[in-house]
Amino acid sequence: MMSTNNVQTTHMSAMMRDLHGALIEIVSAMNRPQRDDELVREAGISLDRALFRLLVAIERLGPIGVVDLAERIGLDYTTVSRQVAKLDGLGLVERKGSVADRRVREAVITPEGQRMTDKIDAARERMSQAIFASWEEKDIADLVRLMGRFAEAFRHDKKV
Repeated sequence: MMSTNNVQTTHMSAMMRDLHGALIEIVSAMNRPQRDDELVREAGISLDRALFRLLVAIERLGPIGVVDLAERIGLDYTTVSRQVAKLDGLGLVERKGSVADRRVREAVITPEGQRMTDKIDAARERMSQAIFASWEEKDIADLVRLMGRFAEAFRHDKKV
């Protein structure tokens, strides 16, 4: 006879597999170059796709050191360093010494960079309306709350 614990474990395993599959689908869709190009067009900005992703990451995560940024987005440090230098040259970010560690230079969004990410956020919201058009507001709020909770737990669990 199968114990209740085994049934619950099997059910939980199936749900985790489904969750992982859904996350892969979401990340895959969000990482498509065509999606970034569409978002940049919708935002009415002119920025290289690679720089666009970094600018948004710096706005969301900054101030942030280049090594930490490279690790978080899964790119080589030297590549990220060159791209941050380009963003700096465009006046979208600036590099400052870290308050915590003066040896580290952190990327910080500038007011011009913030204006650009605001346009990106507005475009993302317009594009997302089609996805959520048939959803109830409570379901969207629940998704946002639960994804935030999941992200926070994931951030603190180094084993995953």
